[in-house]
Amino acid sequence: MNHYPNYFTSVIIPVFNDSRKLMLCLEALDNQTYPQDLYEVIVVDNASEEDIKSVVIKFQQAKFCYESQPGSYAARNQGISTAKGEILAFTDSDCIPALDWIEKGVKHLITTPNCGLVAGRIDLFFQNPEKPTSVEIFEKIELNFPQKQKLEELHYGMTANIFTFRHVFNKVGYFDSTLKSGGDREWGQRVFAAGYKQVYADEACVNHPARRSFSQLRKRVARLTGGKFDRLMSQNPSPMEILVDILETFKPPFRSLYRAWKNQALTSNQQKLQLILVMFFARYIVISEKIRLYLGGISARG
Repeated sequence: MNHYPNYFTSVIIPVFNDSRKLMLCLEALDNQTYPQDLYEVIVVDNASEEDIKSVVIKFQQAKFCYESQPGSYAARNQGISTAKGEILAFTDSDCIPALDWIEKGVKHLITTPNCGLVAGRIDLFFQNPEKPTSVEIFEKIELNFPQKQKLEELHYGMTANIFTFRHVFNKVGYFDSTLKSGGDREWGQRVFAAGYKQVYADEACVNHPARRSFSQLRKRVARLTGGKFDRLMSQNPSPMEILVDILETFKPPFRSLYRAWKNQALTSNQQKLQLILVMFFARYIVISEKIRLYLGGISARG
């Protein structure tokens, strides 16, 4: 690797079950181009029903810790408290980092003056690229991970792939552990408000599997809906703001449907119809989840 200053880096991964994908993630992290004596991987078991520790101990760079409070941001905060690194990197248990991921992320972080956040590229992939499911197609088109756009327009990076310094957390605070989704946005905007630079690193890449089934999609849409609801409620909204939120929920997705039908990446009318079907399913989940939350339900865990 290039000879940059010897910054010790801690990679933090929250996990709730999903031990099979975690193994692939840890295998990639065990074989990084970054010197092995300069990084550690902190896996935070967020009260899984699976035996996560037995997976973690198989990997040289990985260390195990536990967080009982439900939510990935609570787990990440536990990882920060446990980590030794001056640099903190975050990814998810179902991601597969490129073998030079740490090297490239650290390079961008330490060569950018006053840098508070590096957001790396997140590439979705299909289990069978020749025969993607309708849910995979929907994920690719509607629920992908546009890190550069999020960083430039909304001033945050998704925690599937970000790097920062420990002193940034010391200044702006940890993640909001009460949020089940959207905590990366809330924290990233605090970093921006504190005057730190935020940069996008296309070459610091992780690969993320697209969700394949309706049950997997339902969990993700419910979690995202709950995150938005929690952020709204944390702002003490007025009755009018709540009414607007409810009306937006029931607004027909005409633009999305038109965009799907005109999308040139879809090679047949059958694929377009499949995508539209999934869109209606996702909208149904949003509506049913929003009703449940307004009736006093608790948001799904992240």
